[in-house]
Amino acid sequence: MRELYDQLTRRGVEVKFAIHPVAGRMPGHMNVLLAEAEIPYDKLVEMDEINSEFPQTDVALVVGANDVVNPAARHDKGSPIYGMPILNADKAKTVIAIKRTMNPGFAGIDNELYTLDHTLMLFGDAKQVIGAVAKELADGQH
Repeated sequence: MRELYDQLTRRGVEVKFAIHPVAGRMPGHMNVLLAEAEIPYDKLVEMDEINSEFPQTDVALVVGANDVVNPAARHDKGSPIYGMPILNADKAKTVIAIKRTMNPGFAGIDNELYTLDHTLMLFGDAKQVIGAVAKELADGQH
């Protein structure tokens, strides 16, 4: 993740990391992992602060998330996640989602985000996929 961050910021891309309060295996887990990757702390943005920025965001890269970015939480009253606060990644102009499979998340439901016209899916291990993207960006700097 740090390599991708470095490649993008070298190109003048503003990069922020949107953190859902329950992302990871426990609250705060993603913050710790990103800190270990030496992502600058001021680039970690809490959900309530970043949600209003998504409509002006060119690309939202969603890594491994499922229920915490599912738009059904906002509108599907029959959904088990209805009313749950989510990251509004679907509001970005383009969404790139990295997942191993299309399997549902903890709530056991499909994620509407993954079938939207402006969402691109990259399947595979996130570390390998992000590493490959970062390498392509680095190779393109010749």
